[in-house]
Amino acid sequence: VQLQASGGGWVQPGGSLRLSCVASGRTDSANSMGWFRQAPGKEREFVAAYRWRGNVMTADSVKGRFTVSRDNAKNTLYLQMNNLKPEDTAVYYCAASRSTLIVSQARREEVYDYWGQGTQVTVSS
Repeated sequence: VQLQASGGGWVQPGGSLRLSCVASGRTDSANSMGWFRQAPGKEREFVAAYRWRGNVMTADSVKGRFTVSRDNAKNTLYLQMNNLKPEDTAVYYCAASRSTLIVSQARREEVYDYWGQGTQVTVSS
């Protein structure tokens, strides 16, 4: 499975962006999918996950502002980001697991088998 993330860019605080992650290849191996991010000087952290059939979860830091969704017909995972803050600045990565992840697993990057290349999101005035 290959993952291609896009949609990053520069936005002012309070603005919105929508990230996309297109899966190609053996897409039937991409069950649960997730978004992670890594800010400069920090470790990569969980942002959101689409576990299966509409079961989604988001990190507390983005809850109410970010929404994860998936279009299986297009093999695409989305991350709608609203009311962006400077602390959301990071490289955002999409990931996919061959397994259907339970809640306790979906936050852990080591359970994901495939990773995209990352897309930069910068929030500043």
